[in-house]
Amino acid sequence: MPTLRIALAQVNSTVGDLTGNAATVRAFAARAHEAGAHLVAFPEMMLTGYPIEDLTFRESFVQASKAALAKLAEELAADGLGELAVVVGYLDADGPARLGADSTVRRGPRDSLALLHRGSVAATYDKHHLPNYGVFDEDRYFVPGDTLTVVRAVWADGTAADIALSVCEDIWQPGGPFTAAGAAHAALVVNINASPYERNKDDVRLPLVARRAVEAGAAVAYVNLIGGQDELTFDGDSIIVGPAGELVTRSGQFTEELLVHDLDLPAADPAWTPPGAAAGLSLRLQTLATSWTEPAGDRAVGGVAERLPDEAEVWSALVLGLRDYVEKNRFKSVVVAVSGGIDSAVVAAIAVDALGPKRVVGVSMPSSYSSEHSKSDAADLAERTGLDYRVQPIAPMVDAFLGSLTLTGLAEENLQARVRGVVLMALSNQEGHLVLTTGNKSELAVGYSTLYGDSVGGFNPLKDVPKTLVWQLARWRNTVELGGIAAPIPENSISKPPSAELRPGQLDSDSLPDYELLDAILAGYVDGDLGRDQLIAAGHDVALVDRVIRMTDGAEYKRRQSAPGTKISFKAFGRDRRLPITNRWREGS
Repeated sequence: MPTLRIALAQVNSTVGDLTGNAATVRAFAARAHEAGAHLVAFPEMMLTGYPIEDLTFRESFVQASKAALAKLAEELAADGLGELAVVVGYLDADGPARLGADSTVRRGPRDSLALLHRGSVAATYDKHHLPNYGVFDEDRYFVPGDTLTVVRAVWADGTAADIALSVCEDIWQPGGPFTAAGAAHAALVVNINASPYERNKDDVRLPLVARRAVEAGAAVAYVNLIGGQDELTFDGDSIIVGPAGELVTRSGQFTEELLVHDLDLPAADPAWTPPGAAAGLSLRLQTLATSWTEPAGDRAVGGVAERLPDEAEVWSALVLGLRDYVEKNRFKSVVVAVSGGIDSAVVAAIAVDALGPKRVVGVSMPSSYSSEHSKSDAADLAERTGLDYRVQPIAPMVDAFLGSLTLTGLAEENLQARVRGVVLMALSNQEGHLVLTTGNKSELAVGYSTLYGDSVGGFNPLKDVPKTLVWQLARWRNTVELGGIAAPIPENSISKPPSAELRPGQLDSDSLPDYELLDAILAGYVDGDLGRDQLIAAGHDVALVDRVIRMTDGAEYKRRQSAPGTKISFKAFGRDRRLPITNRWREGS
């Protein structure tokens, strides 16, 4: 029974940064080598980043990916890492012809992995199951693989173990590669992933990996990406489970790390060869001759990282999503309107945790309707966090507009919000800040915002965070110290009734239902795709359901113009939920 010392490199890649991503592979491969690993696995499409979207269709990008892979293999050997087997994801194309569902021969790009060894590509595998739901459009981009690659790794003493290779969605579907791996008597299935974060996803992920392990009758090594890419974040949470589905080791969430563990694998019978096909896949057995020996010294035993509590998990996703959006797009700093309210306070706290206070500009823009407590709460936030705090009254600018335009009621209210948007964008243009908008998912759902006003900005950390969760996060953040900052959010910002303060005595409750009731209906209508009758059957008030549906449907044009923001739920606005703006269908009609 040979012992395989395997390393899972839970790392952060950047879309399109082939050189930087390859450098990350080399650096972590060196760490794996120093730890005595035989094999190190990196996430899905590690070389190109993920998701690459329509970059897939650029022949120049495909060729760059393939060239980067060949160069990486050579560089790893030159680094003295030739005996280390390196599993890395990349974009491939121009493979064998494939028969499409419409009976036409298809050629196209493939979501692939390569096993690099001794300076060359020793084996490849093309992702078989292509997700086409939620944020995924892989049927648009890739041709599915039809062959399971099994690598028979042969140690220096002649012992061997069979290792099957797979990619992300292959583990989410029963049958296919994991059933085929069982038919091939694989001892281990390596599964490389770029699996986006959603709240409590590990409640699904770990049992899923366990089921596939039992299906294959093999240990499963699941390595996942971390980092932010536009709206998506990836939380890592890489794991190894045994053939009976038992958890063996698990890395942390939202952290770059190398997980190293020794696995005793059933020895392959050199006289046995897999069947030619199983579970609709051809089986390809490739031999990998190595000079591997049994690991010296103490066994490598990876720990089992504890799951983060719910609020800490969400906060980590929001911080990482913002940090990577800023860093990967090379913004030097961010600017946010700080009104003294809960939403702007939470966004400012997220920004400070992500970037540090010196890279966050908070601007208070009081109007003639702004309360004294709003001004003082904004100043208190700035003192607690240490951000760059500025005050820019907007009353003179609003009066200048009103001197030329006759505006009353809602038009006058929206003018104030739009003047604030102009100020923020002017500071962005002048000083190079990224403008953060502060609207939450509840407001975005029902259109409770001013287009080109408080909705203006390049990124929205709270886009997928319901209002009730905003309060929950604020209370949690004030109980912990992060980056030397404790209790960054003024208690008054949390406890006072929310208000846009665009007219005397205004409260959100003048225009919206109580947020507890609103969020419950939105969770069903937006996240659950429930219809009117189903919402009413669930116990919601009929008139309130009709009101919320009407507001939500009428705000589609606003959402289509909203800034990107970090996805944390099963169904976020933008990549997940896609409805037509021009749409006469109405629930209950």
